[in-house]
Amino acid sequence: MPIYEEFTGRGRDGYASYEDLYENYRLSYPDSFNFAYDVLDRLGREKPDKPAMVWVGNDGGERRFTFREMADASGRTANFLKSLGIKKGDYVLLVLKRSYNFWFAMMGLCKIGAIPIPATHMLTAKDYIYRCNAGGVKAAIITGDGDCAERFDEALPECPTVELKLTTNGGAERLGGGWIDFDGGSAAAASVFPRLAGDEDTAAADIMLMMFSSGTTGYPKMVAQDYTYALGHLMTGVFWHRCADGGLHFTISDTGWGKSLWGKLYGQWLAESAVFVYDFDKFDGANILRVIEKYKITTFCCPPTMYRMILASGPEKYDLSSLTHCTSAGEALNPDTFIKWKELTGLEIHEGFGQTETTLCCSILYPYTKPAIGSMGRATPGYRLYVADEDGSESTAGATGEVVIRAGRADKPAGLFSLYNRNPEGTNAQWHDGVYHTGDTAYADENGYIWYVGRNDDMIKSSGYRIGPFEVESVLVEHPAVKEAAVTGYPDKKRGQLVKATIVLNAGYEPSGELVKELQTFVKRSTAPYKYPRVIEFADELPKTISSKLMRSLIKKRDLEKYESESGE
Repeated sequence: MPIYEEFTGRGRDGYASYEDLYENYRLSYPDSFNFAYDVLDRLGREKPDKPAMVWVGNDGGERRFTFREMADASGRTANFLKSLGIKKGDYVLLVLKRSYNFWFAMMGLCKIGAIPIPATHMLTAKDYIYRCNAGGVKAAIITGDGDCAERFDEALPECPTVELKLTTNGGAERLGGGWIDFDGGSAAAASVFPRLAGDEDTAAADIMLMMFSSGTTGYPKMVAQDYTYALGHLMTGVFWHRCADGGLHFTISDTGWGKSLWGKLYGQWLAESAVFVYDFDKFDGANILRVIEKYKITTFCCPPTMYRMILASGPEKYDLSSLTHCTSAGEALNPDTFIKWKELTGLEIHEGFGQTETTLCCSILYPYTKPAIGSMGRATPGYRLYVADEDGSESTAGATGEVVIRAGRADKPAGLFSLYNRNPEGTNAQWHDGVYHTGDTAYADENGYIWYVGRNDDMIKSSGYRIGPFEVESVLVEHPAVKEAAVTGYPDKKRGQLVKATIVLNAGYEPSGELVKELQTFVKRSTAPYKYPRVIEFADELPKTISSKLMRSLIKKRDLEKYESESGE
């Protein structure tokens, strides 16, 4: 019996229908649940030779780890970090790119009860200052590759809570200045780290992990997740990704993003599947195809944009027959990409939706639901998710409303965040009266499938219509000239707002009045005519957050300033 069945009582395919799965899916776990002890260490004891990870470096070098080796590495890391004074409740910043050290550190800190904060290697000194001070970071483990450690040193004088700084890949010797060698220190430590007792032990309701949200306005919030977060990803890895015993799952994500926890750790190991980690510096569709073929990847997940780039890289030259299931999240999946991928592999792409504050909470779950191209699926079992109208009641089919999750603080589902750390006002603003408000708008159809519209503050109100940017953007990127598109509302005295598209063109295309008209006609043919962009602006790039999310707020701010200047208001 796979280890995940001990927490669900039933196998992945043991339900008669989606309705059966949604109503009867239950998680059962001890009050002391800790993933590192109760899943990783147990697999290390009972199935020591089973593959846990295949890691491939940018230079083609390989390392393979069994569950026993991963469990031992986590024990060494825990012993080493504890010897440095890291204890339960301490915050530890992790900037480790796609290094296997990330898994060692995550599981070692889990055993101690210290709280990891994964972050991207693209952080500037200013970003480090904000995160260290907002999170009260005690220690940082920073990759020795590139100049990440140097940028951290630049920030350090303004980070008074930081007591320890560790680095990898020979960085300590190269940098000096108080840097501690993470590789050497952990390798020399004992591999067995007995579970701590008394006040040092962890409980399922304790905070296990903190992630900074990649909000498009203001500073990122600190999203705190408890130890049940790992079990929330059972639905992600076992049911949505359909990872299986003996499989090899590949999710494309840097460890600085929450998506890496969706696709590179908890759910996959609960399914007893190995994870594939490709430590590349720059995305290249042909290289992704090459590793899928060479390593016989069985399950695969990436955003629609990457699927499009892969499809443009000559995929017919590669053998992708090892793939058994494919998934996607992060943006709407346009029909052309879905159709071409199915023609290439014979596989449908199954969409999903979630936030930093959740695990997978809306999804296409094979075989219980079938893909509806462009829909993010139906409410994921475990979450009481629905589309609400302005009164909080469930919206009628076709009516746009806010995506909300019915949950109280005391009975929240596994995977829903606990709170915004040190921000009770922010927590209460989004989670009150037994409902968590996602801030995302959508509509449900008569079959219960949910269709994303946009963020609440991104809605465009034009001539009495409410228009979500996501749908218009997903149409525009189907045009061969369009590489990226951001749709926003532009101020207008007559209509309130005009639909505006800011567009980055593909190579070989130039801005022109003719192209503007062509794009407008293209949108009119694909969606309701009132949604077409009356204003089109071409740009070299779109403003984005550090996690590559569109910052429509910056476009709207610039447009408002331009409008006020021109109108004299």
